[in-house]
Amino acid sequence: MAKYDVKFKQEVVQKYLAGGSARGLAKEYRLDHSVVRRWVRSYRHHGVAGLNKKYEHYSAEFKLSVLKRMKQDQLSQREVEAMYGLRGCGTVSRWERLYHEHGLAGLQPRPKGRSMMMKPKIPPKPTKKDDTRPREELLDEIEYLRAEVDYLKKRRALIQAEQAAAQKQRDSSRN
Repeated sequence: MAKYDVKFKQEVVQKYLAGGSARGLAKEYRLDHSVVRRWVRSYRHHGVAGLNKKYEHYSAEFKLSVLKRMKQDQLSQREVEAMYGLRGCGTVSRWERLYHEHGLAGLQPRPKGRSMMMKPKIPPKPTKKDDTRPREELLDEIEYLRAEVDYLKKRRALIQAEQAAAQKQRDSSRN
């Protein structure tokens, strides 16, 4: 995603406010028209400060209050983003989705960076039933399972051979 400096954003916004259209300016500057509209909305609410980059962490309570305000006043997500100075694309949309999926817990800030390395999983100990089975019984089970696999392989080969023969017969009847 391309990053634009404040001077460039301000130039685009000033042209829009002077009577330009969002689509026309977007085409001229090779931007998406929604980006132009977002910059203008943010500029109208916060002035030049609304065009600056903003890296901020929000509490779950703040996120919930934003969602409640949006619902209460029937505002669009973009209007709320401009109103509260939220700079990320789709920030409110993401918060809304997380809230619907996970409740308030979904709005909790997540720690940044890599997660700590997990302890290796220890394989479960065999049950006593497996430990006490005699060797002959285990060998019989292995023999049975191998026979089952061989049977399935032969059946698959037979089906493929029948399909190939049918295809060959269709091809020869067409000619």
